[in-house]
Amino acid sequence: MRRGRPWCRAAAVSALVAAVGCAVTLGVGAVLRGDERSAAHVQMDRRTAEAAAAVQAETRRYVDTLRTTAASIGAQQTLTADEYAAITAPLRSMKLAGSTSIALVVPARDDEIEQVQQTWRDRGEPGLTLQPKGTGEHAFTVLVSKLDGTGGQVGLDVTQVPAPAGALAESRRTRQVAVSDTYELLVDQRVPAGQRQLSFVLAAPIYRELGQSLLGWVLLGVRGQDFMGATLTAAGRDLTDLRLEADNTNGQAVTVAAMHQAGKGRADLHRVIDVPVADSTWTVHLAAARDDLPGADTGLPDAVTGGGLLLTLLLTALVWVLATARDRAEARVAAKTAQVLAEQAETTRQAVLLRAVLDSISDGVGVVGPEGSFVLHNPAAREILGQDQDAAGAENWQEHYGLYQPDGVTPLPVEQMPLVRALTGENVDHVEVVVRNGAHPEGRVISVSARPIGTTRGRRGAVAVFHDITDRKRVETELRGFAGVVAHDLKAPLTLVSAYAELVTEALDDLAAGAGVPTLEQARHGTAKVLHGAARMQRLINELLDYTAARDATLRVERLSMRALVDDVVTTRTDAPDQEADRRPDVFVGPLPDVHADPVLLRQVIDNLVGNAIKYTPPGQAPRIDITARTDEDGGVRVRIADRGIGIPDGEHAAVFDSFHRASNGAAHPGTGLGLAICRRIVERHGGHIDASPNPGGGTIFAFTLPGAVAYGAEPQVPVPDAVAANGGAAVTASRIVRARDGRGEPPAPRP
Repeated sequence: MRRGRPWCRAAAVSALVAAVGCAVTLGVGAVLRGDERSAAHVQMDRRTAEAAAAVQAETRRYVDTLRTTAASIGAQQTLTADEYAAITAPLRSMKLAGSTSIALVVPARDDEIEQVQQTWRDRGEPGLTLQPKGTGEHAFTVLVSKLDGTGGQVGLDVTQVPAPAGALAESRRTRQVAVSDTYELLVDQRVPAGQRQLSFVLAAPIYRELGQSLLGWVLLGVRGQDFMGATLTAAGRDLTDLRLEADNTNGQAVTVAAMHQAGKGRADLHRVIDVPVADSTWTVHLAAARDDLPGADTGLPDAVTGGGLLLTLLLTALVWVLATARDRAEARVAAKTAQVLAEQAETTRQAVLLRAVLDSISDGVGVVGPEGSFVLHNPAAREILGQDQDAAGAENWQEHYGLYQPDGVTPLPVEQMPLVRALTGENVDHVEVVVRNGAHPEGRVISVSARPIGTTRGRRGAVAVFHDITDRKRVETELRGFAGVVAHDLKAPLTLVSAYAELVTEALDDLAAGAGVPTLEQARHGTAKVLHGAARMQRLINELLDYTAARDATLRVERLSMRALVDDVVTTRTDAPDQEADRRPDVFVGPLPDVHADPVLLRQVIDNLVGNAIKYTPPGQAPRIDITARTDEDGGVRVRIADRGIGIPDGEHAAVFDSFHRASNGAAHPGTGLGLAICRRIVERHGGHIDASPNPGGGTIFAFTLPGAVAYGAEPQVPVPDAVAANGGAAVTASRIVRARDGRGEPPAPRP
């Protein structure tokens, strides 16, 4: 008995579920059938509104086009045939379906016919012959533009056709576009009866200005079926019949355009709606079969009924199974619970293992959440960063951890921090950062790589790996120092060789003075070669040292007078004692503002550029150099040094700044190819940029940028007074030319 009670209870519950399910299913099916009938009427009303809107929109487009054309014609002071053709030409590309022609109609009384005829002949219609019918006021077509290649004739008296005459009178009365009653166009009367269409015209009055007398009309002829055929077809989808009716000249309703779709069901839904067209009203008749309309015969009620009965059956079976299989369900729940506990234990074990791995590796690992707060720091990361406590917010990291750029002086901006960049989705590799704080007072150099990571909520976090490269950077510094020492030590023996070679040359000169021995000449020549080679090696070593200094020397930035620095370089270069008379440079120095820069390194840049301008001038030609500068809107200074030398071949203006690169046309001039590379390093270390471009008059223009004094917050100062060059050099002012031919300053001359 005890075992039978659950089965009875299960049977009762299953029977109840089956009864309720069947009742609900049948009721829903009945409601859905009623909804389908309502949906059919809604769809029919929607099709009716769409058809009316389509007809109204299409007719409005024609009316607006005609009104715009009339306004354009009225705006002409004296309309000619050519101007009329130009105004109406765009109508051919506007796809005005059914349009036959557009005509300019002008009024004329009996005594004005000859004058009007002559006027329009003079305006470009020489073959115009007006054909009046009857007496009184007439309306003649004087200009016609054919739109479909068929209709349109000048000289016709439109007042003799009742339909267009009525449209002209109505538009004159209302000053608006008017539509005529339907009728057959004159041109269609030659077409077989089975192909004729009822047509109509749209008439728009033309006025010069508001309130002035009527100038005429623009008359647009339209065939009804062609006009509305495509519109009715598009608007009449799912409809059996769609018909557009308008009154003819007798006041009877006639069909202007119609659409019938074969293969549709019997029409049992009908609608009639009036549509305003210009000053008239047309009627649209619609008919459709209910089963052809969307949503009216979806089969959903039958499907829902069948599906509901099937679902009721399944629910009944499910209730029976659940009611009789409680023990099995409890066993499955217990098994799933055990599985979840086992997976949780495995997840915990893997988390412990991962934490142990992170704690044991020597590289630091840090993870931040979307808000920029640290969620993980392994011991190595805390030791490398020198802080046990994390800072909340990226804006506090620089001060908390003591983060600086590789120079060890400039604080690392927040936007340049690898983890911040990774939070924005950027992959960051091997960014060098200096960490200096209480735990690392001497500073540590670390290499940081960071990657964005996704979180469980779809937001972005970031992970970074810190590697301490302090020892490696120290070794690199030592290697650079070693290279500098080696280069410096090489200078001493080369200097010794040079000195002894000079002594040998002098001795040989003394011996050769007494007897012109050929061997002495050979010895002198060989000694000269030794001296030349030693000079080249010494120059190479000097430029290597300059190259190293340009990269590694500490910048000692200060405010300095660019003018005084340039004057010193120009004076030194132009007053060289070994300058040939016809090769003495002609240098123009314009106004130069103060800058913030390292004076030693900046002097080297200017000296290299001025020296190159002198060196790479063709033989027999005096070097000509212009040195000018301007201050940009951001306070920076752009310096230009232009010469008239041999120039740089096309395609090599960027490559000349590479180390040991020499222009292909400069092989005849001595050099190592390091001068411009040194200039670029110095300028870039100042935060500027250097480039080269052709000088339109021949030669090259070198331009580089530097921080201006105002850009650094310094107060503008009065320009430094003119510097007077040594050895009789001329004063170099902001508007004078240093001409080193005779050591005198001369007024500026036009520079080609």
